[in-house]
Amino acid sequence: MNMLPVGTKAPFVLAGARDVVQVSQLTGPSSPNKTDRFEVAGQDLGSMFEADGKTWFVFGDTFSTLTPGMTGGGAGAGVWRSNTLAYATDTNPADGITLDGYIVDNTGLATELLSAKQIDNVEFTVIPTYGFAANGAMYLDYMSVKHFRSGTQWETNYSGLAKSTDGGETWTKLAAPRWPGNSNFIQVSVATVAGDLYFWGVTHGRLGGVQLMKVRERDVEEQGAYRYFSGRSADGAPRWSASISAAKTIVDGTVGELSVVWNSYLDRWLMTYSDGGSAYTDGASATAAIREAAAPWGPWSDAKTLVSAAFPGIYAPYMLPQYTTNHGRTIYFTLSKWGPYNVFWYRADLVKKSDR
Repeated sequence: MNMLPVGTKAPFVLAGARDVVQVSQLTGPSSPNKTDRFEVAGQDLGSMFEADGKTWFVFGDTFSTLTPGMTGGGAGAGVWRSNTLAYATDTNPADGITLDGYIVDNTGLATELLSAKQIDNVEFTVIPTYGFAANGAMYLDYMSVKHFRSGTQWETNYSGLAKSTDGGETWTKLAAPRWPGNSNFIQVSVATVAGDLYFWGVTHGRLGGVQLMKVRERDVEEQGAYRYFSGRSADGAPRWSASISAAKTIVDGTVGELSVVWNSYLDRWLMTYSDGGSAYTDGASATAAIREAAAPWGPWSDAKTLVSAAFPGIYAPYMLPQYTTNHGRTIYFTLSKWGPYNVFWYRADLVKKSDR
């Protein structure tokens, strides 16, 4: 990672994305992974992180069957699990990803990692939004969802961290750190930068902007150790505050299910997300967007379309730095489709302004 010096005013270099192609289906009975063998007929999300020599795929609401003729989480049937976790050792993204397995119970069923009451207006579900490795352990950032109002907004009780020290087999919800349900850190994307963990966060739904916080890796479980980006000084250097109320919005927009990674081809940070301001089909976003920045706090470029409404009912475009080819020019990412209510594997080529 070759980040530019603090305060550098760097030009934007990304012209857009082209040759966006669905490579394969990742989950579901009709996918090459035939996930019905783990009692997974439908699930969504699929953010990724690296730990213990594996890539871990973090899924949301998961069902053993889907009601014929209907779509989405509300139409799920059979065994409902609020979250599940799969893993892969496949390092070649070009032909799709082979899942080695899921974390399962003693019957072979993909098991729920984080318990949820599954009672509407109390705690309807518990959805992990991103995972990361730190201090020899695995962590999941999750949100406790009280009630889904619509496809763009929901009510949350809080967000917090869960921890595993046995390779993902069992998880403990930590009493701290936690963030209030109306905060801007309900859904996050996490990256490690020089010993710090950076968390880009959005609020409860797809109708708000992005804020940024960081913490030293060793202090990840200490609520008071988190610092919130509160703006830049005259020379462009970032300012950090211990108060969440001082956090500044670094990206305005209607952002949901964001993913932020460093891209070696652009020498820039990339942010992908569900654009909640775009047209909707069955409650799911019809557009995935992409932005760039030279520094984690920006300035971030204007949004460009990554995946358009030509692919209806899509949301949650998640990247992983390791899943690129052509020296980072070709990126691969997971993408959820509301209609089939499953996760798919996509690729796109980044286009520099200098390439045009």
